[in-house]
Parts: sequence; structure tokens; C-alpha cells
Amino acid sequence: MLASLVSAQEDYSCSATKECEIGCCGAVDPITGIGVCGLGPDFCGDGCISTCHYKSECDPGWGLEWSNATNCPLNVCCSTFGFCGVTPSFCGDNVVPQPSCPEGKSADKMTIGYYEGWNLHVRPCGHMTPEEIPLGWYTHINFAFALINPVTFHIEGMDSQTELLYDRVTAIKKRQPGIEVWIAIGGWAMNDPGPHRTTFSDLAASEAAQDAFFESLITFMKRHNFDGVDLDWEYPVAEDRGGRPEDYENYVTLLRRLRERLNKTGRHYGVTLTLPASYWYLRGFDLQGMEPYLDWFNIMTYDIHGVWDSTVKAIGPYAFAHTNLTEIEMAMDLLWRNQIHPGRIVLGLGFYGRSFTMKDPGCMAAGCEFTDGAVGGACTGTPGVLSAAEIVEIIDSGTATVTHDEVAAVKIVTWDTNQWVSFDDAETLKTKLDYANLRCLAGTMVWAIDLDDGTLLEALAENLTREKAEVLNATAEYTVACSGEKYRIGALGELEYYTATP
Repeated sequence: MLASLVSAQEDYSCSATKECEIGCCGAVDPITGIGVCGLGPDFCGDGCISTCHYKSECDPGWGLEWSNATNCPLNVCCSTFGFCGVTPSFCGDNVVPQPSCPEGKSADKMTIGYYEGWNLHVRPCGHMTPEEIPLGWYTHINFAFALINPVTFHIEGMDSQTELLYDRVTAIKKRQPGIEVWIAIGGWAMNDPGPHRTTFSDLAASEAAQDAFFESLITFMKRHNFDGVDLDWEYPVAEDRGGRPEDYENYVTLLRRLRERLNKTGRHYGVTLTLPASYWYLRGFDLQGMEPYLDWFNIMTYDIHGVWDSTVKAIGPYAFAHTNLTEIEMAMDLLWRNQIHPGRIVLGLGFYGRSFTMKDPGCMAAGCEFTDGAVGGACTGTPGVLSAAEIVEIIDSGTATVTHDEVAAVKIVTWDTNQWVSFDDAETLKTKLDYANLRCLAGTMVWAIDLDDGTLLEALAENLTREKAEVLNATAEYTVACSGEKYRIGALGELEYYTATP
């Protein structure tokens, strides 16, 4: 969202040979020979000398001859320059009321944890087996991920090793009665270039494909004892993510038909989906159309910033916290503008940090320039990201400096002269939980369980008002779904075959 045409491009002068990046080149000054880029009839009408076809994003009163649309997506405001946004420069006094529960504790009721099924065979260390998933505080576990076959539209595993974990993860329900385990389908990588890139779009466009998917999904959930499905389509409509314009309406149809089919099973299977915190991608979601068919929305209020910012002209290569509460509030404003009930929203928390290698060791604050991602962690191994466990280890080494950004509600950790990471600890998690309660939200969700060494979960739990759920003896006998074979948790957390002594 652009503050104005002037801020959209540093040099907004133009001529017959120097075209505007955004807007039309208005009449040239007869003395300087320079024109100015702008939108609407004053710039694109009589006297325009180049890019005169350019239309504004929305109509501030010029008419559709000069604008692409009357209104902005997601009910955001149209500025006097014809751009969409939510800041005061766009909206003026048009402020959307925010839900408020000053003494509420609604978000304390539900804590969802995503479990990365690939963590066991992709990382060299920092593993978490299904049997090591910490129990007692999570109310739901979402197994990430399963995929959809692009030809048959049946459920398929990410790989042969990850799919072996389904029954082991759902078996935790034997140890924590009442916990629900859901299957999360999709993920960022599913919409990367490759055979699955358009699978969600193809599925949403075809009732025949949907029928095949529904039957496969129901069979899959029954076989592996899952309680619901979380759809993680990243992202409908977005061309850079393999999306199509028709996804906007088709996704609603997919959800409606999925809910109708699941209702016929005789039990309640939950249905949720993930939402981006980015206006750019959230535009592809018909929020009001989707809401009736969902148990709740999981909003991914993390990854707001990262090394990819260097390719975004409006942001650039400058380090900012990926869980900045100020920007989270802006994302939530988009939901309030669409009358989404706060009791249908679950706030995302990151149990990891986005990290950078800074350009100048003398400039290590938020907003300073970076050159690349920080050095990858020993276990996660990817430049630009560190698990909570890895960040805690850096802090415990005694060589790091930790700064509390109270406005953003994040901690900034710097070390090794030019390494920088933002993350949440006990103090900032409390701030975010307090925010979720203030806004009457349904709960919080964590990405990801296996990125934590237990430090952040315990920190989050300290601020919950509900009691820790009963966890049965870890060596208790239980039966794995379908096979009928009996197993128990071994002394080291492994799943071992078990024959009870007569």
C-alpha cells in the first residue's frame, strides 16, 4: 500500500522519453521541459505525454474512466491520489472500531501448535519426535504438511518419511485426553514452481476434483484419526504464487462444499485455513464469504519481514522485526474492516526468528541496512532464519546483546559484530497474548512446536489462566490406528513395540 504517488517512486519527474514507473506523465512545464507523474484527469487527460493509459488503483472521485475499480479490496481506504491503504493519510477520520475485551481472557482458551513433520529427516540436529511433543498446554496439534496429488486430487504425503509419522502424532491423544490433532494441507512450498503449483486452483475450479478430494480426505482422516483439516493455500489469486483471478470466488465454493460433505460424515471434523498478514496477499481471500464455513481463521502474524524485503522496492534491504506488533495491528485492521468476528481469529506466534547480516556494524538497530540473511543455525541450516532453541543458545553464550523494542513488542539480538535477529521471549509473548485477549480473539497458534526447546512454550504457559491439561503416564500402553499393534513410549522418547506381560 502506497502512502502517495510521491512516495511510490523517488524520482517522479518525467518527459516524453522518460516514462513514469507509476502513473501518467502530465503536461510538460514549458520552461523546464519536465513533467510530473500523477493519476486522474489532471495528469492522464489533456496534455499527457506518456503512459497516459495508466489508471489509479481506486476511484477517489474521478470516475472509472481514470480508475481500475470504484473501491479498494478488503474495504480499505482510497486516498486522494487513488491508492489503497489503511493509514491516516488514506483514511483520514474513517477509523474502523476494534473489538475490545479489557478484562477478557478469550485467547487463553486455545493454543494450537504446528508440528513440522520433516524435522526428523531434514535437520542434522534439533529434532523432535512425535513422542516428544510437549503435552499439557497445547489444545490442538496441526501436523504440517500433507499435499494434494495434482492429477487424482487425493491426499498424499510430502515424502515417504513424513507420512510415516501420521499415526504417531495422532497417538498423543491417548496421552492427553481432549487434545485434537488436525492435518494441515499445503504450505508455502506447495505453490512453488513444480507439479503442485496450481493444484489448489485446479481443485477449487472443479467440482469433480473436489469430490475426489473430499472422499480421499475423509478416508485419510478416519484412517489416521485426525480431527480436522487446516488448508494452507499460499496464495489464491496471487499470480506470483501460481494463483488465478477466479480463485477468489472458487475458494469460497470449495469451502462450502467441503463443509457440506464433512457434515454428512456423522461427526464434526474441523475446517480452518491460514491467512497472510500481508495486504498484498490477503486481497485474494473473500473473508466474509469464507467465514460461515470455517471454525476459525489462523492468521500468520509472523514472517512480516525477512531477507525477501530487499526485492521489495517500497521496503528495501532494511532489517525489521518479523513479528512487529504495530504491523500485526495493521493486519488485524483488515479483518475488522470485513466484520470478521474476533472469536473466529487465532493469532500466530513465531517460535523462531528472521535474521540478517548487517551492512554496517555501527548501525545495528531496526531499520539499518542488511546485506544478506544471517549465518544459518547449526540445526536449521538456512541463512536468514534461526529456531528459538538456536537463539536461546546464542543468548546463553554470553556474547550477544539483547534489546527490547517495546513499541514493536519484540526482542532484538545482535552478536558476532554484524549478526541480527528478532524474536519473541517471555516478555514479548506476554504482550502479544495480552493483545489477543484485549481484542477478544479465539486463541493463539505457534509455528512451530519443534523449533522450541521448551523455553517459549513454558513462557507462554506462564501467562495462560487455564489449568494445564492432564497428561497420562508416558509409558502408558496405546494402540496405533489401523495396524492394531501395541506400542509404548520408550525411555528415550522413541516408539517401541510392546507386548504386555500376562
